[in-house]
Amino acid sequence: MTRARPALVYVLVAVVGVAAFLYPFWIPAEALPARAHAADAPLWAALVGGLVVAAITLEVRRGTMNGATVAVLGVLSAASGLLRLVDLPGNNAGIFFLVVLAGAAFGARFGLLLGVSAMAVSAVVTGGIGPWLPFQMLALGAMGAGAGAFDPVARRLGRRGEVVALAAYGWVWGFAYGAVMNLWSWPFLPGDGPTQWRPGLGLTRTLEHYWAYYVATSFAWDAAGALGNAVLILVTGGALLPTLRRVAHRLEPVVELAPPAPVA
Repeated sequence: MTRARPALVYVLVAVVGVAAFLYPFWIPAEALPARAHAADAPLWAALVGGLVVAAITLEVRRGTMNGATVAVLGVLSAASGLLRLVDLPGNNAGIFFLVVLAGAAFGARFGLLLGVSAMAVSAVVTGGIGPWLPFQMLALGAMGAGAGAFDPVARRLGRRGEVVALAAYGWVWGFAYGAVMNLWSWPFLPGDGPTQWRPGLGLTRTLEHYWAYYVATSFAWDAAGALGNAVLILVTGGALLPTLRRVAHRLEPVVELAPPAPVA
């Protein structure tokens, strides 16, 4: 039961994320507010924040995280948040490459927590607090968790191959992050053109309209960001990934087997 509790929290984060992005597609268009998530964004932010705190608390109680691990999570979150101040082509903030590398080094659960926390810190640093924030937190958390889940496959390719594979992962996520983030506001856009969503389109037509919207508004922007992700991971991964992995190994819980005390 102790092992199931943290896993349940991470499952709830995934469920909340899917629900937050997709629920507007299941309600009538006339029920949508004029501004995207103007009323419900604080609720999603509170749910995500509460689940992250619960996950960290349960990990500490379970022994899979300790004070040092939480401190490293805080330091990496702060560093990632500050790196968002670095303007790169395609608005590819440096926050992304560090979340990918740290997620690969520390694992999927740490990557999810880091992605959510880093985006929250960056919003405070950059003044980017708005109804889009909980969705950015969820998207970046998914990126970090995916890096941790993908890394065991990438490590089979050797050190250089692993960095190249993670660079390819960052390149793909450059597009995926933009595509996912568009969903937070796309259903709320007014109009009845070939790039807008409206109830009754059906799945195929909805995907066609969304693809037209994505190509027209985001594809070129995300392509530059994806390239920036890949370049940064290729340039820094060879040195940064082993360092992060050494820290992760030192923070792993150690079980010491002591001989039984002599009976008096």
